[in-house]
Amino acid sequence: MTNTNLFEGHPDWLSHTLANAGLPTAVGDVALPDGGRLQRLATGVLCVHPAQVSGPHTILSAGVHGNETAPIEILNDLVLSLLQGNVTATCPTLLILGNPPAMVADQRFVTYNMNRLFSGAHQHPDYKPCDETERAAQLEQFCLAFAESAERLVHYDLHTAIRPSHREKFALYPWVPDRTISDDQCRFLLDADVDTLLLQHTGATTFSAFTAVDLGGESLTIELGKVRPFGENNPEDFRGIDRALRRHLRGEPAPATDRKLTRFEVVHEIIHTGEDFHFHVSDDTPNFTEYAPGIIIWGDRTTDYKVGDRPEAIVFPNPKVPKGHRVGLMVREVK
Repeated sequence: MTNTNLFEGHPDWLSHTLANAGLPTAVGDVALPDGGRLQRLATGVLCVHPAQVSGPHTILSAGVHGNETAPIEILNDLVLSLLQGNVTATCPTLLILGNPPAMVADQRFVTYNMNRLFSGAHQHPDYKPCDETERAAQLEQFCLAFAESAERLVHYDLHTAIRPSHREKFALYPWVPDRTISDDQCRFLLDADVDTLLLQHTGATTFSAFTAVDLGGESLTIELGKVRPFGENNPEDFRGIDRALRRHLRGEPAPATDRKLTRFEVVHEIIHTGEDFHFHVSDDTPNFTEYAPGIIIWGDRTTDYKVGDRPEAIVFPNPKVPKGHRVGLMVREVK
């Protein structure tokens, strides 16, 4: 099978994925210039089998939210570099474009937010079967099979944010009991020009939480900037993550540095409580906007949430969610 046939006549992985969104595709593989192989497992799912393995099993995912195009383009360019021999991978790597129908629709999701459907949440009775529940289940199975032979598993789930941010690039470290982020991962983030780390405070059903908890992976959700349509992303804004990913796939450690990550911890999760819920944060508020002690953030008939005795910042504010869903996170810098 030639490189062209791997994408069935389409010029690259992204165009093949968009053309086959929601459709099954046959398994196929091609030889890479370095002697490894690139295998197509399904629409939007590839696996790199290196000729010589010297790095960890790695999952690289993007497009779990379909309109977050920059990470999708980054992974597409990475695949082209593998096929052209510009990158030699030593890490067995599972490459995933998460939500092709939403990518085609240029929407965050079509029916449900897919990044709330992992760790078996796609089976919850609140969710009716649809493309996103089926895709989450499919991706879980691919990741489980991939992780079976892994001595060490790393997962980088790449995103861009709906809102602007006072800290443009930041990472979220899923909560796992008694686990702390490794120095290797901190150096990777700094090499990727990501200087802020948000430590999650409780379990979740995100993609990175699934690979962290269920598969024991060193997993990170990485936010890389602002949502923009395909073709409107400035490659210069993503040189850091592109450099860090290519270095990682070659099995090379990120360089040592004296820089440190700025760390935040979650102090409060805002949950929509129903008809009487009032959110006192404007729709154009950037991520990591800071509020002084005593400021009221939200309230209902029985509760007013006020910032505590130290300033707190808001992340992911979005009041347009159903009752019981997360409206945002209040976070505080770890001194």
